[in-house]
Amino acid sequence: MSRLPDSPDLSDEIDRDERLPMTTQERRLVLTSSIGTIFQWYDFFLYGAMASVIARQFFTSLEPGAAFILTLLAFAAGFVVRPVGAVIFGHLGDRIGRKQTFLATVLLMGISTVLVALLPTYSTAGVFAPIALVALRMLQGLALGGEYGGAVIYVAEHAPQHQRGAYTGWIQTTATIGLLLSLLVVLGVRTALGEAAFADWGWRVPFGLSALMLSLSLWLRLSLTESPAFRRMQQEGRGSKAPLAECFGQWKNLRVIVLALFGLVAGQAVIWYTGQFYALFFLTGVLKVEASTATWLMTVALLITLPLFVGFGMLSDRVGRKPIIMTGLLLACLGLQPLYHALTHFANPALAEAQQKVRIVVRADPATCSFQANPLATDTSFSSACDIAKRTLAQLSASYHNEAVAPGTPTEVRIGETVLQPPEGILIDDGSRFDQDSLLEISHFRKEVLPDALAAAGYPAKADPARLSHAGVVLVLVALMVLVAMVYGPLGAALVEMFPTRIRYTAMSLPYHLGNGWFGGLLPSIAFGMSAQDGSMYHGLWFPIAVAGLTFAVGMAFIRETKDVDIYAKFLYWHPNRLGR
Repeated sequence: MSRLPDSPDLSDEIDRDERLPMTTQERRLVLTSSIGTIFQWYDFFLYGAMASVIARQFFTSLEPGAAFILTLLAFAAGFVVRPVGAVIFGHLGDRIGRKQTFLATVLLMGISTVLVALLPTYSTAGVFAPIALVALRMLQGLALGGEYGGAVIYVAEHAPQHQRGAYTGWIQTTATIGLLLSLLVVLGVRTALGEAAFADWGWRVPFGLSALMLSLSLWLRLSLTESPAFRRMQQEGRGSKAPLAECFGQWKNLRVIVLALFGLVAGQAVIWYTGQFYALFFLTGVLKVEASTATWLMTVALLITLPLFVGFGMLSDRVGRKPIIMTGLLLACLGLQPLYHALTHFANPALAEAQQKVRIVVRADPATCSFQANPLATDTSFSSACDIAKRTLAQLSASYHNEAVAPGTPTEVRIGETVLQPPEGILIDDGSRFDQDSLLEISHFRKEVLPDALAAAGYPAKADPARLSHAGVVLVLVALMVLVAMVYGPLGAALVEMFPTRIRYTAMSLPYHLGNGWFGGLLPSIAFGMSAQDGSMYHGLWFPIAVAGLTFAVGMAFIRETKDVDIYAKFLYWHPNRLGR
């Protein structure tokens, strides 16, 4: 059996049933596609790796907790527009080819990232700074919306029939490698320059380095040739003249797009972001682990689990895509809560012990309590005793329970047997600022009274490095990332196999970026907001658990196995028996 011919004449049937070692040309193809995609993920994830610094540089006018929430929402803006990028670049990929679309996405991503390095901050440009930042994040999201689908399709359409999971598994590693690269670059620059210089101007350096990566990516991608499946489709005149109309105007295609979203991608997305991004946020923002320590622990876990993406891709070539992905979804539903409790136990054992021994309750009239996840909040937005108590407890990473009392009853914070009454704020003038005496009283409560009471009850202000179990934290992170690899490793091959060549770029990109852009990208903001409102720092985990559970149910009921689908010839047009009725 012969390998894929180098000649553009693809009129003969392509037989891909062989299980031969990869040729030099195929290894180069996978490597070139993967490197370009790694750099795109690096550019996109830099923002998340420096969320706390960006909050100080671009949202300084807001109260710290609200600034962090708005920073997460700005981070999420790039995810929200990813489906738009999937539609735009998917249409181009199905009309003009995979290679040209590849070049456009990498160029847009690189330029957008370099411009972030040149942005003025809020202190020099005022409100223009965060607006420009969000605009560039959205351009990054558009670029990424076209990147992933092109990369995984390009590799899959070159892969042998029964090694597609193994080949695309390399593309599935790129998101994790991009995250890892962004963490290492940020850590290296932060260490080399020192914390003060990094916070002042050094945060620009990782974004500026993207110019070098852009140059390398363009050089690599210019050497690529068009995919054989697309060339054959063009030669036979079977290309789609209106991919968008075929995808969304025909129910047989739209149905599979919806099934791919809710039966595969949505659950994969929330598990990926819970296992990697939200875990890092949780370590630093909630458990108060020092940022560099958390980054190193995350780096070790990423390095340990990185081969699993290819491993589960290879395994899916033998046992199927569906069994591995569904097992990962089910294990995540059962395991996320206990794993995050274990993360607290190993990273900040004093906090875990205090939560078990001392119960914190906020007793207040619900009518006096505001929505705690308000991203536009300022210091005067939370002026009631209930708001002051909840906001301070959340900032101190102290989980609490809510207890409603009758109207007119004073708000109380009960820390074990200790009872505190937070002060009421008094707004003056036009209601935009506190009375001076009230402000002093509130500040005293926030900075001394409540922290002292928590300390007396055993609640730590930050994680104690001497008690932090490095091995334990890495073990929990590895367990989370095994779940990530199970649902993500075989996914690329599964999505490629669900759609015909003529609309594949558009049809598979949209559910992928809807799932990862909206369900996954919004996860840190939604989870953080849910926890801030409820009081429990674990409450936000119910969002990924619910989404993963829904995806498991839909996937088990409606998604069929695709590993033996021939994507080269038989399915240039829709085949009604591929996924059943």
